[in-house]
Amino acid sequence: MSTDSQTPATPLTWRRACDNSSGNCVEVASVSGGVLVRDSKHPDGPRLAFTATAWSAFLAGARAGEFDA
Repeated sequence: MSTDSQTPATPLTWRRACDNSSGNCVEVASVSGGVLVRDSKHPDGPRLAFTATAWSAFLAGARAGEFDA
């Protein structure tokens, strides 16, 4: 994971994911080789960059309940 400070040459398409119990949302955009993630309340704030491999591992863990409280 890293922070992404570069502006891509083409506009990004952001998809929103929300936690219904808290109302907290993040937005995800696909980029070459991975994804960017940002806080939906601060769209101009920092973005986290994940490789495709790291993002796939995160999604698999989320689907398996690894992050459930």
